[in-house]
Amino acid sequence: MKIRSYTVLPSLPARLQPLSRISYNTWWSWSRDAIELFRRIDPDLWEEVNHSPVEMLGRVDQKRLEELIKDRSFLAFMDRVESDMNDYLYQQSWFDGAYPDRRRDSIAYFSAEFGIHESIPIYSGGLGILAGDHLKSASDLGLPLVGVGLLYRQGYFRQYLNADGWQQETYPQNDFSNMPVKLELDKSGNPIKISVDLPGRQVFAQIWRCQVGRVPLYLMDADIPENSHADRMITHQLYGGDWEMRIKQEILLGIGGVRLLHMLRIRPTVYHINEGHSAFLALERIRLLMENRGLNMHEAREIVKSSTCFTTHTPVPAGNDVFAIDLMDKYFGDFYKQIGFTRDEFLGLGRQDPFDKTEQFCMTVLALRLTSWSNGVSELHGDVARKMWKKIWKELPIDEVPIKHITNGIHTPSWVSQDMAQLYNRYLGPDWKRMPHDKRSWERVPSIPDAELWRTHERRRERLVAFARRRLKSQLEKRGAMKSDIMAAAEVLDPEALTIGFARRFATYKRGTLIARNPARLARMLNDEHKPVQIVLAGKAHPKDTHGKEFIKRMVQLASKPEFRHRIVFIEDYDINVAQYIVAGVDVWLNNPRRPLEASGTSGMKVAANGGLNLSILDGWWVEGFNGSNGWAIGHGEEYDDLEYQDEVESEALYNVLEKEIVPLFYNISSDGLPREWIQYMKNSIQSVGQQFSATRMAMDYLHRFYMPHSDYSKVLKANNYEQARVLAAWKDSIGQRWNDVGIESVSDSSGELRVGELMQIEAVVKLAGIKPEEVIVEVYHGGLDLAGEIKQRRLVQMGLVEIMGDGRYRYKVGIPCAYSGRHGYAVRMRPMHERMSQMFEPGWVIWG
Repeated sequence: MKIRSYTVLPSLPARLQPLSRISYNTWWSWSRDAIELFRRIDPDLWEEVNHSPVEMLGRVDQKRLEELIKDRSFLAFMDRVESDMNDYLYQQSWFDGAYPDRRRDSIAYFSAEFGIHESIPIYSGGLGILAGDHLKSASDLGLPLVGVGLLYRQGYFRQYLNADGWQQETYPQNDFSNMPVKLELDKSGNPIKISVDLPGRQVFAQIWRCQVGRVPLYLMDADIPENSHADRMITHQLYGGDWEMRIKQEILLGIGGVRLLHMLRIRPTVYHINEGHSAFLALERIRLLMENRGLNMHEAREIVKSSTCFTTHTPVPAGNDVFAIDLMDKYFGDFYKQIGFTRDEFLGLGRQDPFDKTEQFCMTVLALRLTSWSNGVSELHGDVARKMWKKIWKELPIDEVPIKHITNGIHTPSWVSQDMAQLYNRYLGPDWKRMPHDKRSWERVPSIPDAELWRTHERRRERLVAFARRRLKSQLEKRGAMKSDIMAAAEVLDPEALTIGFARRFATYKRGTLIARNPARLARMLNDEHKPVQIVLAGKAHPKDTHGKEFIKRMVQLASKPEFRHRIVFIEDYDINVAQYIVAGVDVWLNNPRRPLEASGTSGMKVAANGGLNLSILDGWWVEGFNGSNGWAIGHGEEYDDLEYQDEVESEALYNVLEKEIVPLFYNISSDGLPREWIQYMKNSIQSVGQQFSATRMAMDYLHRFYMPHSDYSKVLKANNYEQARVLAAWKDSIGQRWNDVGIESVSDSSGELRVGELMQIEAVVKLAGIKPEEVIVEVYHGGLDLAGEIKQRRLVQMGLVEIMGDGRYRYKVGIPCAYSGRHGYAVRMRPMHERMSQMFEPGWVIWG
């Protein structure tokens, strides 16, 4: 039987057409008025459709629509929301005002997942939420950015727990007709499609557009009749399937994404690879430049490197995608020949040691080798990433490995609750929402009356408790629990008790069970008659992470015990909606990963923006965020080899901070009924975190540190038929052929007894083997020595050419000032230098003497 499909659209009366327009721009997801507009149509249906305006308009009773036409209050509200959206979309943006001459710039932002809203379930966790917040903030600023990703038929799994507390997974189908996405159509009204080459066949994908404020997000969908059943499944599940499925997804994301942009006539000036999943885009760009512009492989590579940046998000080796060589041969055997690589050269792009034929192909390494800017997502993570990937630049000290950092941030309007937003509007003015990176708004936080701030936060805690009770009741009903247990769900948690939140991916390194290491001590603290404490938990474990599932089971079983039943709740199926309730309602946000395995983390930033306080290991963003008066630290940033000992020490520290500092402070109530000292902590947290950890600050960091300067640099290389790219590639080829013959023959100095204020003279004789002196830098790397004899707080001083000795040999000299006493050390090194190089260091091109 052949079934022909068709779509029925809601029959909105003409007067209500603005509802449809608003529903297809996810601007509504961070406009509290727009959300209230849709909720007013039918509050119960709004909850039933998981807050999806498109689905709601398709299901709302026609009679209700006729009623709304006659509701003048509703119509006026709708018109105002539409006017607000038009003002947002069409008034001059910050970017247009600040950089009117850069309107032709375009940024392509690639990610495997995007967390825009719970009704668009194509995200799994922090990476997707960060990507969604990046798009929203780019929209707020007016950056000329487009997003590229995949539209998953099933997305990430939905979680439920069985009676024993063991995580189960379901994969409901996403109905794209009920999501705020529209097919991109050609002039004939047919879906625009791209294709990618897989072994022996082509795979096709149609393109959907999700409008995120001013920013379009293009999503590829392979679940179409042109493909085989197996290939249609490429865009079924996020992070599902085996490694062969993963490589097919990443080919579609990276290579297909570049073809999508070309098909839509979008010509990005820079590309941003958000995590390594989309790194194949660099290979496709090289191929296109060779095919369409007549460049050779080396010239095309320079163009691609100059205009591509890469953000790595994981400090855990297992979090970096690595493909077996047989898979690379299967899927890229023809591709690398097209672009002029030998097999070993191509595979070397994905190996830390390109000559180690036993090493597999790593997407992070590919991204690091084919981009001119790479960064971690916090200051500490930048350090960790440099250590992780040092082998690529094995001749460099760790602090010079060219991986920088831009600390993550949150899209503040999306995460601040309606209650808190109204308070901010009254006392901070409108700019906290429009320009949250501007500290001037947050400097007004002390002016918020203590009583208003506290009552606002108490309302959010009450709403969290009510939400947790509803969810727990529903969870128990689905499990077939006893009626008495279901009825008891209405009494869990106390709206006035100190509430701790722990909600995140249940990976073992995040240690979701640490607070339960001493159950008896925890029970005493939670059940204190005068100072009760309670815990709200949520989070998913990856379907294949049995250890993470065991952690969830342990906490759920703990919560079912009589002494914890009213004090600990685990909310199933953690998503954006659950997160918004928790981050807005908890008093304390607990974060206890094993340092340094938390790259950044952003949940604690969301809590702080809502007036909650962080209690965290000094890891990720909290290393930069903690100032001693805006929350608490567990430990002092120690790292351990003995993990059992670490858990014992840090669980003890956790209990001590809670019992001796946090609980007493929370319940230290003044005569007017307010915990004044606690409220001061809240204000310190809001003010210190609000500006520094906003996603607009993050987006502007990317704009000023990569997007604009590298767009300009790439334009220089492309000018006059890629003249400078050709010059640079030829120079690098020339250097590469002779670099093995270059060396530092001797180093001498005037050391001995030196005193502060004197100069130590250093000389070096180098052999350049036909390379010109102006093509190299000879420099002294120096500084004070630590107890291990390593240079600390290094300084670099360039040496000057003082003698041409003949036979390709040159003498260099410099004087190093002795600025302070103590033990010092130095080393001399040489590296190639060209004015068009995008990075100081090329792997393998530094010689020490």
